[in-house]
Amino acid sequence: MPEHDGKILLCRRAIEPRRGYWTIPAGFMENGETTQDAARRESIEEAMAEVEVGSLLAVVHVLHADQVHVMFRARLAYPEFGAGPESLEVMLCDEADIPWEDIAFRSVDFALRRYLEDRRRGVEQHHFTTIDFRKPPGG
Repeated sequence: MPEHDGKILLCRRAIEPRRGYWTIPAGFMENGETTQDAARRESIEEAMAEVEVGSLLAVVHVLHADQVHVMFRARLAYPEFGAGPESLEVMLCDEADIPWEDIAFRSVDFALRRYLEDRRRGVEQHHFTTIDFRKPPGG
């Protein structure tokens, strides 16, 4: 969750799935890479942003996609960023301006909301959830 001066770095996806929707810089790990290294690399690739990766924010089990999404708090030391090849555009966004209806993935929505709640409370908690579209709501 890259942040600078209270604003969150968001990318509009240039690739499927969910092309045109907003997300945080994220992607798949490479062999021999730590989760923190992957977060740092994806921020560079998608948003041309150098970040300092901080504490663990969220672990989301995305069962229907056979994935685990691991998200960290991060700090953008200076507001230099741009759209990499997988992003249509990149922006620093105030909480009030987050395009909630256009967030690409439920895991990102979950992490963003927990991040903002923690920030308001002045804490850094770890958050865990499971998302499974194979099951009906409440099932």
